[in-house]
Amino acid sequence: RTRLAQAFVNLLHNAVKYTDRGGRIEVGVLVENGLATVTIRDTVLRTLAHTNWKLALPALILTCGCLIVEAASDDPEVVVPTAAPTTAAISPNGVLTPAPAGASAPTPTASSPLIARSPGTVVAPTPSDEPLMKLPVNARHMLVVDDSGRVLMSKEPDTVVPIASLTKLMTAMVVLDAKQDMTEEIKIDDADVDRLKHSKSRVRVGATMSREAALELALISSENRAASALARHFPGGMPAYEAAVVAKIRALGLSHTALADPTGLSPNNTSTAAEVARIAAAAAKYPVIARISSDKSSAVEVNGRPRELRNTNHLVGAKGWDIRLSKTGYTEEAGRCLAMRMKSGGQTITVILLDADGSAQRLRDAAAIRKSLAKIAAA
Repeated sequence: RTRLAQAFVNLLHNAVKYTDRGGRIEVGVLVENGLATVTIRDTVLRTLAHTNWKLALPALILTCGCLIVEAASDDPEVVVPTAAPTTAAISPNGVLTPAPAGASAPTPTASSPLIARSPGTVVAPTPSDEPLMKLPVNARHMLVVDDSGRVLMSKEPDTVVPIASLTKLMTAMVVLDAKQDMTEEIKIDDADVDRLKHSKSRVRVGATMSREAALELALISSENRAASALARHFPGGMPAYEAAVVAKIRALGLSHTALADPTGLSPNNTSTAAEVARIAAAAAKYPVIARISSDKSSAVEVNGRPRELRNTNHLVGAKGWDIRLSKTGYTEEAGRCLAMRMKSGGQTITVILLDADGSAQRLRDAAAIRKSLAKIAAA
């Protein structure tokens, strides 16, 4: 508690940037079971987008600074802040209202819910008080968890949305569960052609490859025809594959996940960031999936000829990244998606990003998360 520095002061200061004059901003911080939920909203003009954040307490400590801001207390050591942001007025009930240019914020009194515990006093935020990771990330849904299941960061992780080719992690698990001969040749046929999105493919109708090569194509290059062929060649065909997927979803306890096809092309392939994290954790227990998806590049044979593959996640194999499992996804409905497990600070961390605006933005989000995790680990 003594390290929850300037929580409201910093948040209120920064919140002014996100509303128009005449707005009325409320900031709430709820600490429960080691997790702080931060909410910023404009109660007059609009509810601000993407402002419900969850951070593990170490992250909140790093973000907020060095002093605690608490509810009103009779503690004699409570001191009144000597300065406050000059861009906003803090009312006794903790509500910030944009103040006229040049006006100073009124100093809270001992009866105000915005008071600071000694040692020290609360001062106006400086650039160094900015959050280590600028929240919100661009992705509309985000979850970062460690291997114990502890949530480190999240953003609307329980909203059901399309997940595009992240679906292929489930496809791979179901195929491997069937324990088929991975060296057996399978063939791409007309049924594997994408007639929904008309996506491009490097694998022609009639091409043959081993089942393992098809799995590599699906996981490394996100090849839709390969994923479709794997499902078609499932014991009992596509109906049996679909039944196996339903059974796998049930076995993993995924109550908000529905998968309509093995590729992820259908917008009806939906899940949540929280449940995709569980899918990624389950997939990581398959050594074949972990190995293939974390390869920067690979070579497979298609029609007896070598075919070079490059991972669709350009962070795999990049300097400073230790990625143990990866899958990207994209459709117009899903946006840019990423499911990734990586080593950070001696832990294996699962990072889920759903509905980012572009490939570059998705990578920036991942880099920002990694930077924040490194600072948390060093604290």
